[in-house]
Amino acid sequence: MIVKADSTSFSNPATEVETVKTLHLINGEHFSGAERVQDLLALALPEYGYEVGFACLKPGKFPEVRNSDTPLHTLKMNSRFSIGCFRDIVDLAKRDDYRILHAHTPRTLMIGSLAARKLKCPLVYHVHSPVGRDSNRGLMNRLNGAIEKLSLRRVNKMICVSNSLGQYMAEIGHPSEKLAVVPNGVELVNDLVIPTVPTENWTIGTMALFRPRKGTEVLLDALKILKDNDSPVCLRAVGPFETEAYQNEVFAKVETLGIGDMIEWTGFQTNVNEQLAAMDVFVLPSLYGEGLPMVVLEAMANAVPVVASNVEGIPEAVRDGVDGMIFESGNAKDLAGKLSSLVGNDQLWESMSRSSLDRQRTKLSNRSMAQGVADVYDSLLVE
Repeated sequence: MIVKADSTSFSNPATEVETVKTLHLINGEHFSGAERVQDLLALALPEYGYEVGFACLKPGKFPEVRNSDTPLHTLKMNSRFSIGCFRDIVDLAKRDDYRILHAHTPRTLMIGSLAARKLKCPLVYHVHSPVGRDSNRGLMNRLNGAIEKLSLRRVNKMICVSNSLGQYMAEIGHPSEKLAVVPNGVELVNDLVIPTVPTENWTIGTMALFRPRKGTEVLLDALKILKDNDSPVCLRAVGPFETEAYQNEVFAKVETLGIGDMIEWTGFQTNVNEQLAAMDVFVLPSLYGEGLPMVVLEAMANAVPVVASNVEGIPEAVRDGVDGMIFESGNAKDLAGKLSSLVGNDQLWESMSRSSLDRQRTKLSNRSMAQGVADVYDSLLVE
């Protein structure tokens, strides 16, 4: 069955609007969840009267694989504290008439706050994850948290990608009037071929920039349990590792568990929808540090049921027992149990597949995300 994408359920922007230019300050070394948000906003915001440009401070994957063709300016920082490039941001904004600065990381927020003060223009900060628990490196978390806290004094509005992140930012002392919640969203998949229930082996899939907080080891332990129970499953793992050292740790665990013959590691891929179409169930076993993961929404957009941990914004997207299943973070036995209850249950799988697709199309699209961001911009320009 082929389902065509239909955007008629979304409110249409005005046909003729004044275009306002916004400069998004990004790192750019990766192309994972936050970078997908940035790229999709660049594609969708012009419908709502906002043109996006990028200032890339740590150029890497983003300039190479982005889908948007909006202006991208490389202003490389030599180190975390090379703040002098804020003058380049000021010159760029003046030259090209950017009226709003929009930062996406603590590093770009630090530079953006200095530039916005000089320009006397609005500054927006996109909160993609809780910076205080973004990684397993405590010192780095504290450093980023201190930079974020200091720089947020200049921010006019913080866009949190989930209600849980909005609550987190309020709990650490940020005023409610500066907080807005705009859930992440992804594109509708055009002419989607609805997947069918597997008849023999089931492909469990995961996709990430693999690093300790993503909980890959938990998924491997669950896979071992499923193997011991003779479940007809294999794992397709899509994405790069953050470091070679962590990759070696994970591969050593795979060898110890004796599950190497069940896993295909694809490395970094740009054809996200094609990768997801090859999966029967998508698993995100994150331990912490999530806002509202884009890859979960992309799985839903491809009608792939999701089994994910109960971390931060994930349960806001995936309703347990409706669009997928939620398991206890870090609990491999619980994850294996959830997967076992889904594998081979044709009726449950079909119900979750249909429900996840409907939820993404009506609540979690790129256009609903862009409209929410545009509403924030609108509020700043009338102040």
